[in-house]
Amino acid sequence: MKSNLIFIGMPAVGKSTVGIVVAKRLGMNFIDTDLLIQEQEKKLLREIIAEVGQDGFLKIENQVNADLEAENSVISPGGSVIYCSDAMKHYKEIGTVVYLKASYQTIKKRIHNPKKRGVVLRKDQSFRDLYNERVPYFEKYADITVCEDGCRIEDTIENVINAVGEYRKQQKKRKKKKYRKQAGTGYRKASDKKNT
Repeated sequence: MKSNLIFIGMPAVGKSTVGIVVAKRLGMNFIDTDLLIQEQEKKLLREIIAEVGQDGFLKIENQVNADLEAENSVISPGGSVIYCSDAMKHYKEIGTVVYLKASYQTIKKRIHNPKKRGVVLRKDQSFRDLYNERVPYFEKYADITVCEDGCRIEDTIENVINAVGEYRKQQKKRKKKKYRKQAGTGYRKASDKKNT
């Protein structure tokens, strides 16, 4: 059952801040997978990255997120989880992926120093490059996209709750249609058999 909500997006879009309030409002649990990584490795994220490098960190991130078992939870993974194919496949199976979208200008206003924020950039990679690289992944995995540009955090929370409600309604309708269709074809086949 796809009872979970998974928030993806760039750093500073509010995956945790928005996620905690949305979880409270919808009566769900909240899970921050960066904290689970730190708990498993008994180190801070920046210490893990310093020790094993970016690729090593992505391996750990993939494993922790792919192994996560959750129900009725809002899950907030780190921004780089979109590079972890096992983790994202798992999330698509157990929940609805919500992309908190913000323009580069909005994020740049919120993050003055990406390195201090713990954003890992490759050698000669700018924060803008990272943004451009990640956006297609966010768009690929998103079931729901909520744009934050020009919104206060309260607006974003309301927009997410409304979008999730609407999405769930649509899913129920689709399921009913699919069920009716299957029930209809099954019935026809049975009656065809009687005629032969």
